[in-house]
Amino acid sequence: MKLPGHDAIARQADEHLVTHRVKLPKRVVERPLVQVGKRLLMALCVLALTILIVWIDREGYHDNANNEVDLLDASYYATVTLSTTGYGDIVPHSDSARLTNIVLITPLRVLFLIILVGTTLEVLTERTREEWRLSRWRSNLRDHTVVVGFGTKGRSAVQTLQATGLKPEQIVIVDPSSKVVDAATAEGFAGVVGDATRSDVLLRAELQRARQVIIATQRDDTAVLVTLTARQLNRGAKIVTAVREEENAPLLRQSGADAVITSASAAGRLLGLSVLSPSAGLVMEDLIQQGSGLDLVERPVIKAEVGRGVRETDDLVVSVVRGHRVLGYDDPAIGELQLTDRLITIVRASPSATATPPAAATEAWRSPRQA
Repeated sequence: MKLPGHDAIARQADEHLVTHRVKLPKRVVERPLVQVGKRLLMALCVLALTILIVWIDREGYHDNANNEVDLLDASYYATVTLSTTGYGDIVPHSDSARLTNIVLITPLRVLFLIILVGTTLEVLTERTREEWRLSRWRSNLRDHTVVVGFGTKGRSAVQTLQATGLKPEQIVIVDPSSKVVDAATAEGFAGVVGDATRSDVLLRAELQRARQVIIATQRDDTAVLVTLTARQLNRGAKIVTAVREEENAPLLRQSGADAVITSASAAGRLLGLSVLSPSAGLVMEDLIQQGSGLDLVERPVIKAEVGRGVRETDDLVVSVVRGHRVLGYDDPAIGELQLTDRLITIVRASPSATATPPAAATEAWRSPRQA
C-alpha cells in the first residue's frame, strides 16, 4: 500500500494518547462567578429573612446577657442558628417563638445549608447526570451516521448531510483529538474521543446500529483499518471512505467500503478541467457545493413517470439506479422507467429545498420548462 506523507494539519502526538470517551453536546451554563454570586445572594436573602422573623417575634426570645433582644441580637441569633452553631445564649422561650423556630427557622436553616454546599452537591451529582444522559442517548440512538475524522473532509460531509435535512442528533463524530471533538460538540454533535481502528471506540459510537459510516481519516492505512473494523461490526451499514491515493481505492473496496472517494485525484481532475474549460470547471464546482446553484440529488420515480422514457421526465436525469446497477441516461437497457427505479438528477437548489431531504423535496422541484 502506498502511504501518503504527513499532513500539514496532522494531529499532535499527545492528542492521540487521549483515553477514548463519549462527549455529548454541552448545555449552556452560566459562568462560575455568576453561579457563586447568585448562591451568595440567595444565602444573604435567607439570612435577612431569618433576622426579620426573629426581630418581629423578639419578645419571645431570652438573652442571658441582658434579657433584651435588639436588632444586633436578632442578627447574631439568626447567624449562629443558620450555621448550626447554636451557643445557647439567646433562646426562644415563648410558645410562639418556639413554634416559629419549628415551622420557619428550621426549614430556612436547611435551605441555607443547601445553598452553601450547592457547589459540592453539583460536583457530586454531575457525574450521575452525565451517565444518565449518556445512557438515554445510547438507548435512543438508531439509524444514525458515524463520521470518523472531523477535519476538512469530514466537516464538509457533515455540512452536506445537514443540508439534506439530517439533524445533529443523528450524527456522531469519532476523532482522536479531544480539541476536535470539543469543537464538534460545540456545534451540537455527539463525539467520541479515541482511535477509530479499535472496535471498542466504534462501539461507543453505537456503530453497530448505524445506517451510514463516513470515514475521512488523514492517512490511507488508517482508513483501511477503520473500514475493516466498521464492516466487521456492522454488515448492513453503508460505508463511504475517502482516500488520498487512487491506487489504494481497490484495497478499501475489498475491506468493505461501498464507495471510495479519491480526494487527491478528484481535486486534480477538477484543476485540469478548470484549465481546459473554465466554464465546465465552474459547473462541476457548483454541483459539488451543496445548497447553491445546481445540485445532484437522488430521488424515487413517481407514479406519473412510470412507463416514460428518461427524456420525458421533468428533471434533468443523469443516471438511473435499477437494483444494484447504475445506468447512464443514454443506456438502452433503461427502456421505460419502473416504479422501483431511482433517478439521479440535476436540479436547481433553493433555500426551501435545502432544508428538506432530497427524496421528498425533489418531487416538488421542477425544471424551468414546467415553471
